[in-house]
Amino acid sequence: MSETIRIHPLVDQGLKPSSAQFSGGTLVCHCKERPVKVRVSGQVAHDHACGCTKCWKPPGATFSLVAVVPRDKLEVIENGDKLAIVDNTAAIQRYACTACGVHMYGRIENKNHPFYGLDFVHPELFQEPGWAPPEFAAFVSSVIESGYKPERMGALRSRLKEIGLEPYDCLSPPLMDAIAAHGAKASSVPPP
Repeated sequence: MSETIRIHPLVDQGLKPSSAQFSGGTLVCHCKERPVKVRVSGQVAHDHACGCTKCWKPPGATFSLVAVVPRDKLEVIENGDKLAIVDNTAAIQRYACTACGVHMYGRIENKNHPFYGLDFVHPELFQEPGWAPPEFAAFVSSVIESGYKPERMGALRSRLKEIGLEPYDCLSPPLMDAIAAHGAKASSVPPP
């Protein structure tokens, strides 16, 4: 009998569809007392399973779930005094609860970054259901850095495809195109 390959507790049994009625909600950390609460006003975009070693993952997850929202649609509404940046040198300033360790959101402060103006969130922290499901898997090879056995990568990629998440060792093609377009614009490359 083969071992079940786990991706994330919320996608291992299949992807749940988004709800047309979902218009945002409240992300809540795992603290029992004084939880950090972050209000998101709108649906998330570009939700994906991320294999990088910087993103927060719940217990039992090989990948995190990460999506973006416009910066002006995110507001810390309770217990923001418990938030601290995990790594001040990272491009994405990940704000985590200092008590439970859950990353509440990530912000890019560099105005020249292609994703400036978007905040990164972990949608499974929403109290409300209906957020957009993951669309792809990013930085798949990075799970090796967290201890995943290289010889199991073929089976892992097959499992991601079975769930409906195309595996990439970067971001999805549309997001990589956005990064390249930003770079071309910044360097004043004329269109063909």
